[in-house]
Amino acid sequence: MQILAVWTMCCLSCIIDAEIFTSIGQMTDLIFTERELVQSLKEYIKAEESKLAAVKRWADKLEVLTHASTSDPESFLAHPVNAYKLMKRLNTEWSELESLVLHDPSDGFISNISVHRQYFPDQEDEKGAAKALMRLQDTYNLDSESFSKGKLPGQGQYSGVRYSAFLTVDDCFDMGKTAYNENDYYHSVLWMQQALKQMDAGEEAKAYKAEILDYLSYSVYQMGDLPRAIELTRRLVSIDPSHQRAGGNLRYFERLLSKELREMDLNKQEPTEEKPIQLGTYERPRDYLPEREIYEALCRGEGLKMTPQRRSRLFCRYQDRNRNPRLLLKPMKEEDEWDSPHIVRYLEALSDEEIEKIKQLAKPKLARATVRDPKTGVLTTAQYRVSKSAWLEDDDDLIITRVNQRIEDVTGLSVDTAELLQVANYGVGGQYEPHFDFSRRPFDSNLKVDGNRLATYLNYVSICVCKPCPAFVFTLKFYLYRKMSPMLSNH
Repeated sequence: MQILAVWTMCCLSCIIDAEIFTSIGQMTDLIFTERELVQSLKEYIKAEESKLAAVKRWADKLEVLTHASTSDPESFLAHPVNAYKLMKRLNTEWSELESLVLHDPSDGFISNISVHRQYFPDQEDEKGAAKALMRLQDTYNLDSESFSKGKLPGQGQYSGVRYSAFLTVDDCFDMGKTAYNENDYYHSVLWMQQALKQMDAGEEAKAYKAEILDYLSYSVYQMGDLPRAIELTRRLVSIDPSHQRAGGNLRYFERLLSKELREMDLNKQEPTEEKPIQLGTYERPRDYLPEREIYEALCRGEGLKMTPQRRSRLFCRYQDRNRNPRLLLKPMKEEDEWDSPHIVRYLEALSDEEIEKIKQLAKPKLARATVRDPKTGVLTTAQYRVSKSAWLEDDDDLIITRVNQRIEDVTGLSVDTAELLQVANYGVGGQYEPHFDFSRRPFDSNLKVDGNRLATYLNYVSICVCKPCPAFVFTLKFYLYRKMSPMLSNH
């Protein structure tokens, strides 16, 4: 089967319901929601300050008055105006003050936040975002300390990341807890260790050191490092002798270590002279995906490099696709990316206005992307595909028809048998693991009618944070079936 790979790149910043973390497009709504809540909170604070100022003025005034009245009450009340005003104050003005004090300016803020709360991320979103950060950490070989300081790969080189962000002790602790609860002890060790390191450096936190050591020592034990687990548990006991689990864990770990040493002695094995493994140097567990290492190396820009001699044979050109009338006045900008296999990139395939319109059309339709279960054929969500998708038709807007026509012009293929225009929006740490884009499903009835997928046309319409792998992308994916124009010889 001949495969046509067509890539287009248009650099533009891309701008939430269930599984919010899977879509940057929908996540941006939270930015404006939070801005509105901050404004509402500031109005509440202003109202509270105004209320307190009024109460303070009243208290200051009454303090002077009562000082005078209590020094000689009878002389004070001898003046009828003072007597009248005393009656008035206690009958009316103190009641008004009571109403002022009891009035809660937060009503507006509470009402506002209640309206927005239904759209807030939930626990699954927070967990998904934490796991996404760990996925990025693994993919780009980031140590926890660099990550906690907001140092991302390519930052400063590309315009995708302009704002630094830092992880506090509590952030690192929560990351470690998320990993721990998923039985991911490797990442739990990395993040609990970072939390402990920042706390030891003097950073304040809500979390207690004993909590961090509790999670950390058990995670280290799960990683198979008994000496270090004992060392950490002893530290925990010294901080909190009455800790519920620490004493029991310490005795258990020490018994295990003694047993290991006895078995070594029985088998006449010499104990290792090496020092206990230090935290953060544990080997990452092997992944179920055989291609994982190659896949992540590609994202880091590693692997086979283009030699100067081969690069000299790569060119840029204007492409009118055999004098296609629509491309004569505005030919496509075509750039060679690789020589064998021949890969080309088309630049500025979509205008900024078209990009924004497509995003506007797709955003309300975004839903968690699904895959077919290989055994049942049922569509379901999967952790190896973290994104949201929407499908657009010609009837949605004239711009979709225009984009479809442009795809036909560029590829020489017909979209008559293609699937609908798919807009895929990836969230924080979004990914789609290596997969075949053609179908291998014997139960797919469409294959009997239209044939299998022959080509995939993708437009990247957002800035890439890291090259060459676009970590956060808003893609337009087209699946073109085999039953179409066979004009492939020139591509």
